[in-house]
Amino acid sequence: MNGEVLWTEEHGYVGTTGSGKKFGIYGSDSPSPMEMVLHGHAACSLIDIIGGLKDRVESVDSIRIRIEAERAAEAPRVFTSVTMRYIVRGSVPEALVRRLIESSHEKYCSVGIMISRSGANLDWTLEMSE
Repeated sequence: MNGEVLWTEEHGYVGTTGSGKKFGIYGSDSPSPMEMVLHGHAACSLIDIIGGLKDRVESVDSIRIRIEAERAAEAPRVFTSVTMRYIVRGSVPEALVRRLIESSHEKYCSVGIMISRSGANLDWTLEMSE
């Protein structure tokens, strides 16, 4: 992976990925770096779940993850806890979704595992409905 972050007075902080995708950082209409990490964690886990559902994904109406985090009071203000509330609407087996969430947090979601290995506690809940 590669990329760059550029600051100019006119545009503020602008990230560009190695493939040319541009995005704002830490502006009035863009997230802070820590917000990006937290949302990256949720997106990473959601990608694992959707991928794990394979041919059952068509039975899903929606999946959302509500995220909350706490940070250390003093610098460096790392995450100390993350709570993820998975809300699944559709007709997929709850046991399967639970396994996918667990494997995401234990094995596949690189972003979340980085956060957990830095010492943050991770808790999650699952709400299912059809």
